[in-house]
Amino acid sequence: MTYTVNCSILLTELPLLERPAAAKAAGFDAVEFWWPFDTSVPSDTEVATFEKAITDAGVQLSGLNFNAGNMPGGDRGLVSWPARSAEFLDNIDVVAGIGERLGCKAFNALYGNRVDGESAEKQDAVGAENLATAAAGVARIGGTVLLEPVSGAPRYPLLTAADALTVIDRVKEESGADNVKLLADFYHLAVNGDDVAAVIEQHAKDFGHIQIADNPGRGAPGTGNLPLGEWIARSRELGYTGYIGLEYKEPAATAFNWAIRQPAAN
Repeated sequence: MTYTVNCSILLTELPLLERPAAAKAAGFDAVEFWWPFDTSVPSDTEVATFEKAITDAGVQLSGLNFNAGNMPGGDRGLVSWPARSAEFLDNIDVVAGIGERLGCKAFNALYGNRVDGESAEKQDAVGAENLATAAAGVARIGGTVLLEPVSGAPRYPLLTAADALTVIDRVKEESGADNVKLLADFYHLAVNGDDVAAVIEQHAKDFGHIQIADNPGRGAPGTGNLPLGEWIARSRELGYTGYIGLEYKEPAATAFNWAIRQPAAN
């Protein structure tokens, strides 16, 4: 199984740039991050320091979020936020540059909350246009833009796989972009009441990425009641070949106790 550790939600007892090495020490060869900077266009020094932490750790950067705004403050993306559209567009080249240098191909674009004073129709039009621009921006490095349903954010409009796929279809119809894919976060889908098994049956071969956490609690696999192992296995059977992102909350001391590793039988 090819897991990748989300270093923005796991190993948080450590400074951010020490987490890739900690993931490597725990036995993992890949990491992913939410946007690790305070602005859409950080300094060259900030970017170089981030990249060095990953290369020095000897891990692959498998995924990176576009700037999603102030996540602790409740922001959930800039894609469909008209007043911050320019920030998102400025972020694209930075994201693609990091991806190009580190060999990362998957870039999560959080869609954004509904905002006061803007119609849903306008936000969705801006969102589709910005996703198309992002798709073109990462296409030059063979990249994919990911779009995910999210739970726990009352004003975030993409709750189900169908919600996200509707946006993806619109982007493709309007721009021709075919490198915008569904990020199937099994935790978010389950919490929002989606039929995860049905989503897998219908779309697994086209998933851009999978992320997991158990429910209730968004904890490590095995701490809740979601059949994560079954869902992953079925996704593989149906053609998903990518990473499985570990995006759950668990203290560093016990974060990976569930992941029993043993040599494959000959």
